[in-house]
Amino acid sequence: MFTGPNIIMTLKVLVSVVTALLAFSLWAVATGRKKLHGRVNQLFFVLTMATVIGFELLLRFGTDVSSTFTDATRQALRVHLYFAIPSAVFLPLMIVSGMRKWKTVHLAAGVLFLVFWIGTFVTGVFFLPHDG
Repeated sequence: MFTGPNIIMTLKVLVSVVTALLAFSLWAVATGRKKLHGRVNQLFFVLTMATVIGFELLLRFGTDVSSTFTDATRQALRVHLYFAIPSAVFLPLMIVSGMRKWKTVHLAAGVLFLVFWIGTFVTGVFFLPHDG
């Protein structure tokens, strides 16, 4: 059964996995492996967007993720979304600009995405509750 705590815990695991992919992608570009960087970023994009779409579908079909949240937890979710939503906006821009080799746009979008992703990771993994 889909419950709020189960969904949050699943999202924490998925965010952690794709963050490891992101770190690997950054290592690849830092060591001059641009093609590998691009391939890993594409995988990161597909997995991240599948997670976002899946989560949105669960919410649209009536799964109440936050019904057991306290006011403090709701505030933590609000702060998390301040990072997660811009991440979801910058991610497609970063992918498209990288694929089209628009270096300046890609670097700018990448830096902005990385800042928001770090906030998404920290607030999502460490501050959102996953217990009933």
